[in-house]
Amino acid sequence: MRTPLMKRKANSTAHGDRFSDERIEAVWKKATVVAGVDPSKRRKDSCGAWIEFEKYGHTIDNGTGWEVDHIIPVSKGGGDEISNLQPLQWQNNRSKGNDSPASNFCIIKAR
Repeated sequence: MRTPLMKRKANSTAHGDRFSDERIEAVWKKATVVAGVDPSKRRKDSCGAWIEFEKYGHTIDNGTGWEVDHIIPVSKGGGDEISNLQPLQWQNNRSKGNDSPASNFCIIKAR
């Protein structure tokens, strides 16, 4: 008998686990560095939304919290390879959902 797929929580590995600190930092480094801003603290996601390293996992509306996104969703065969992960402001990540290829998912943009 086949086991049904478990529903993963947002911001988790393909197996539903928490990302390691090392993986979180590696994904953070993929965000866009902005001149004049400390890149260890603030960067921009691919939508142009500000994200803050210390706000990883924070989900306050229109805030700078962010999550690790699977570029190719797990539901479509994507894995936890660093090349398939990107940092996204949490609302942008939730808007993207399982879309692949994703388009028009940026709801929080440059401010």
